[in-house]
Amino acid sequence: MEFKHKKLLDEFNRQVQSGEYEKGDKLEGQVMINQIKLDNFGPLSNINWSALGNINLVIGGNGSGKTFLLKAIYSSLRTLEDYKRGNEQRSASEILADKLYWTYQAEKIGDLVSKGADAPLSSALTIDKKDFSYSFGKDTSKQISSIENHIPPRASNSVFLPAKEVLSLHQVILKSREQDKAFGFDDTYFDLAKALRISPRMGKNFKEFAQLRTRLEEILGGVVEYDEDSGRWLFVKGRHKFPIGVTAEGIKKIAILDTLLGNRYLDTNSVVLIDEPESALHPTAISQLLDIVAMLAERGIQFFMASHSYFVVKKLFLIAQERGWSIPVISATGNEWACDDLKNGMPNNPIIAESIRLYQQEVELALK
Repeated sequence: MEFKHKKLLDEFNRQVQSGEYEKGDKLEGQVMINQIKLDNFGPLSNINWSALGNINLVIGGNGSGKTFLLKAIYSSLRTLEDYKRGNEQRSASEILADKLYWTYQAEKIGDLVSKGADAPLSSALTIDKKDFSYSFGKDTSKQISSIENHIPPRASNSVFLPAKEVLSLHQVILKSREQDKAFGFDDTYFDLAKALRISPRMGKNFKEFAQLRTRLEEILGGVVEYDEDSGRWLFVKGRHKFPIGVTAEGIKKIAILDTLLGNRYLDTNSVVLIDEPESALHPTAISQLLDIVAMLAERGIQFFMASHSYFVVKKLFLIAQERGWSIPVISATGNEWACDDLKNGMPNNPIIAESIRLYQQEVELALK
């Protein structure tokens, strides 16, 4: 299904160009992740990614560790969000150990230490120049003794959108974790399923999102609703209702974002992590999804995406060039990670190089 969104995006771009929204700069009052440091974290021997922006991209082939990186960010964020929230009595160390265990689903969290590493695993996340850091060794089971936090508890929520589709599996995910307490669906799936279960909030939405949600629903051509009686998600278009399982993947991904805006789970200080946004989407749908990501980033949500798609990289490059945005990139080349910015051009990466090589080969064949 193609989304009829060009008119909406043209209006959004007009607002950016007219100065109604600043071009990719930090919004007033916005709380952002500034830097990520990881050492001996699974396949990631050394990561130092700084000067982060509203949209950030991780590029790497299969097995490079890009999903590992997103999950490391997510685990730290969720620890800061759960710590001292409501009646939560657990320490930050206990919350973090539990989050790492269920996010990576390792037999013990010490298994996350890089194989063959002599030094311990270490992680440091910087938000507004304040650090949350921890480290542990291979023998660590549940207790993380080395942890230091200078970041106040977060009132906002982060969310991780996995590569696999979630709405059709919503009840299966909840049963697997709440009743069976079984490995299979990690915490990125479970937390998202719980967030989607929150009922839409009545009254006005956050002013930053109210107009955008109207646009999203116009792009979708309808709305996605949870039917309590059947326990299923439905796509509602006019008077017609369709099972979510027969709905296009692009609609499902955009509908998840719209739902989390509608139930106020996301706000202007939220962080959204998307693993392989290109998964099960054709190039046009990828482009449209990333246009929506840009709209949300403009309102304050910070995005981290992991991809091995040339289409994703190229589309974000065009967004950076058209709007003058800084879009930081970290990309894997073998065991090394290099930092770039799409504002300065396409990164030097094997995925990009292979795409160019295939294009050149096509041109050569056409000229024969």
